[in-house]
Amino acid sequence: MTTLAGRRDLRRYSRHLLIPEVGLAGQEKLARARALVIGAGGLGVPVLQYLAAAGVGRIGIVDDDTVDITNLQRQVIYATSDVGRRKVDVVAERIAALNAGVAVDAYPLRLDASNARDLVRAYDLVIDATDTFGARYLINDAARLEGKPDIYGSIFRFDGQVSVFASGGPCYRCLFPEPPPEGSVPSCAEGGVLGVLAGIVGTWQANEALKLVLGIGEPLVGRLLLVDALGARVREISFESDPHCALHGAHATIVDVAEVAPSEPHSLAVPEIDAVELDAFLAASADAIVLDVREPHEAVLGAPTGSLAMPISQLEARMHELDATKTYVVACRIGTNSRWAVARLHDAGLRRLRHLRGGLLAYAAIDASFDAF
Repeated sequence: MTTLAGRRDLRRYSRHLLIPEVGLAGQEKLARARALVIGAGGLGVPVLQYLAAAGVGRIGIVDDDTVDITNLQRQVIYATSDVGRRKVDVVAERIAALNAGVAVDAYPLRLDASNARDLVRAYDLVIDATDTFGARYLINDAARLEGKPDIYGSIFRFDGQVSVFASGGPCYRCLFPEPPPEGSVPSCAEGGVLGVLAGIVGTWQANEALKLVLGIGEPLVGRLLLVDALGARVREISFESDPHCALHGAHATIVDVAEVAPSEPHSLAVPEIDAVELDAFLAASADAIVLDVREPHEAVLGAPTGSLAMPISQLEARMHELDATKTYVVACRIGTNSRWAVARLHDAGLRRLRHLRGGLLAYAAIDASFDAF
């Protein structure tokens, strides 16, 4: 869709046409706009719905995932009957039902260094609705190299962030020069997220996208919006371009996109075992036991048979309860908190320790009888 088709479109967008800052000319801009949304999850869903409803003419969707039942708590475009289907296919159907005048490009693939610049180049702006640091750096770099604005959002538990990285302003690398060590920052799968927060932050990203297309308002360039859903507060911090930024500083060293790996995690002083090895290890070691350091709210669906529950918040106070003659396989939900726990136990003098790599979520993936949700 590149132009408004007639009276029916005028009626559809009448509430936009009544706004002086939008009007007919603005609606025509939206109809000609091309937006690339990377991620069709918690953030991407409201972005996609509101861009389509607003009449953005072409929307690209990049996501290689399928709908999981755990998505339904916050990704409100999907229904229970969609579980197992490719997200981009479902979203394309729903957008067509919402607004047949919007063209949809569905890319059921993972964004990587081989395709990022080609995908970004084909659109006017990019909305980063991903949830990994590697993807955020890749999107940032591709967008800056191709001269396209990158609308960033992130969520965790009750907190959200939104910003716009555009030519002439600071980029994601100016804000976060290096990714954190692997496993040092819990994901939504580890710490959870309030479902409605995804809607709040994703809708704010959509708002920034519409402002950029229309050329109105003050975009969040050089400003990081911080959303506190629990305290019902919104504040912002200002940040400037880093003159030493590796991407666009005075002596930039990045001339093309590349995969960005997280920093190496701090090495553990104890051996690690994989989830597929756990049952055999426990069976072969009569004195071995899983030390489950998840908090109670993380373990509501049960625990491994014979495990000892010692929430990480109680570890210091209860460490004396552990038997130094036993072998403990220290585990949490995805292996983040347990890294700290096993290091602390080792520092305290316990030596018969193992760490479960990937946590109980990895174990649940291979044992249907155990659900770590």
